[in-house]
Amino acid sequence: MKRFAILLTVGAAALLGGCGGPDAPEAELEAYMNDWQEGDYNGMYAHFTNETKSAITKEQFVEQYEKIMTDIEMNKLKVELPNEEDVKQDNEQTVRLPFRADMETIAGPVSFQKEAVMKLEETEEGEEWLIDWDPSFLLPNYAEGDKVRIQTLEAERGLILDRNGSSLAVNGTAAQIGVNAGAIDEAGKAALAKVLGIKTEFIDEQLGQSWVQDGYFVPLKTVDELNESIIQKATAISGATTSSKPVRKYPYGASAAHLTGYTGEINAEELKENKGYEQGDQIGKRGLEQLLEEQLKETDGVQIFIEKEKGEPVVIAKKEPQNGQDVKVTINAEMQKLLFEQYGGTAGTASAVEPKTGDVLALVSSPSFDPNEFALGISGERYTALQDDPKQPLLNRFAAAYSPGSTMKPITASVAMKAKKLNPAEGKTITGLQWQKDSSWGNYRVTRVSESTAPVTLESALVASDNIYFAMAALEAGSDQMKTGLQSFGFGTEYPFAYPLRDSQVSNSGEFESDILLADTGYGQGEVLTTMTHLANAYGAFLNSGSIMNPLLKLDDEPSVWQKELVTDDQSAIIKKGLRGVVEHGTAQAANIEGIAVSGKTGTAEIKAEQGTTGKENGLFVSYDANNPAVVLAFLVEDAAGAGGSKLAVEKAGAFYKKWMVYNK
Repeated sequence: MKRFAILLTVGAAALLGGCGGPDAPEAELEAYMNDWQEGDYNGMYAHFTNETKSAITKEQFVEQYEKIMTDIEMNKLKVELPNEEDVKQDNEQTVRLPFRADMETIAGPVSFQKEAVMKLEETEEGEEWLIDWDPSFLLPNYAEGDKVRIQTLEAERGLILDRNGSSLAVNGTAAQIGVNAGAIDEAGKAALAKVLGIKTEFIDEQLGQSWVQDGYFVPLKTVDELNESIIQKATAISGATTSSKPVRKYPYGASAAHLTGYTGEINAEELKENKGYEQGDQIGKRGLEQLLEEQLKETDGVQIFIEKEKGEPVVIAKKEPQNGQDVKVTINAEMQKLLFEQYGGTAGTASAVEPKTGDVLALVSSPSFDPNEFALGISGERYTALQDDPKQPLLNRFAAAYSPGSTMKPITASVAMKAKKLNPAEGKTITGLQWQKDSSWGNYRVTRVSESTAPVTLESALVASDNIYFAMAALEAGSDQMKTGLQSFGFGTEYPFAYPLRDSQVSNSGEFESDILLADTGYGQGEVLTTMTHLANAYGAFLNSGSIMNPLLKLDDEPSVWQKELVTDDQSAIIKKGLRGVVEHGTAQAANIEGIAVSGKTGTAEIKAEQGTTGKENGLFVSYDANNPAVVLAFLVEDAAGAGGSKLAVEKAGAFYKKWMVYNK
């Protein structure tokens, strides 16, 4: 038992001697209270009358009341003893002494007043004042035969809701399948192990835990409560049974798994790093569940009550449960789901951003996993299988940075125009399919897909996706202004988004260490990298009078400008015309859908060790509806070389627009 500070307030010294000096009843009561403060239940028992001792043995008293005080986590005990005027003497053998006790417990403060009846009795050492004790001296309303109960009042974790109130993460229940200890035989264990897909040794391990006693329910596996087949098969086995268990549920499943993340039981390392948790508590492990843990976390309440042998229970202390906060995010869950479905298991990532506000509407990573598996308690074998899957379903692709390919070209043009190094209407005469600045490049050349028959303007360069034009533009802007201009678009700076994404970069070193690297960067190759969220966000400059908004994740955050004056309205108009031309008669015609004026820029980013070799190709398409530019969508398909580079990204984005148009009717 812990020792606790005690404050004993007694009347004047004369009071102690008023009934016989050191053997006075007040002194006996004070000695009893001191023993309580010390956690000395043997010493407390010594102060009891013979009648009290005949009702309860020392062993019973010590075991029972020490356990109660420990269980309720009693501390900060303060006892106020009577003043002289409060003492009531019934006769020469009986005195009544009122006292007040205040303590802190696991359920909050407990205070009560009590009158101690002191009796003068003959003992082996002569006459002594002793306490005619009863259980209510320790807790209010507690009587012999009653039980002290501690009840957890469960709080609920906050919900994660999308911008329209749809549930991304909610609280539900699952079926916990287990056994009643002592009620299942070896044959039953073998049958149950087969049904649950576990080993009989695991069942024996669970039954062998120190806390298990015959009749106790021992959980073995948690399954979805809708999985009636496995529940029925399990409970048909003698000794097996189920109980309900609160679990986190993710209605959008795999489509939002990397976004929502999941919760799981806190581990030893997390216990050290996080305050306010106990072993067995749930904590966010990935995604929004981890990111928003502080707001979502619930705090269970607790109450201490007396279960009366006769009569209704009496609550003596109660700490109310505190539910976690619900959080609304900017995500449109239906858009998220529809975008995910377009991948059909193909590796890639998509992000959607509202250009006027910066609201991030979708963060998609494919392939994915079912977060409900993790919430139910994923087996080691299943987790290993996901880890070893060559498709990498556990990899969060929307947090990764990729080479933007030709989707970088409108940004390069904006930087060069702001530096006054590019006249968008003035044509560049470019001949052939390959070009190099001068002989210092050796064998290195910039290659474009098709030859031009007339001087190349910005608009025609966007439509034809002319690598040479944008390599020239980057070189003409120069390394310093190109670096500064890209930084103004957020490259090489910290991306101010609540969800941790990799920052975009200008190059590996942050500098353009050669003209070749600068030229390659102009058309989205080189070492420039970006997330799809940043890329979609950056295109907002062309739709928002040259400003990029801070990307937002929480719906109640106020929109604010991140970067401004990146491009003029006149310059934006030329870029937007070119982006519409890309879809009408350029590389993205598969997205030219009736009823929507899709505009955008395709990109094929080739990842290879050196020029002249073949590498992996990622296909990209950044787009929006020119008639209603409320969303910029950046769509990337990994390893798309066999499908024509950006062709697959354009087709999937086009399919999304068709379905989204129908959905919004």
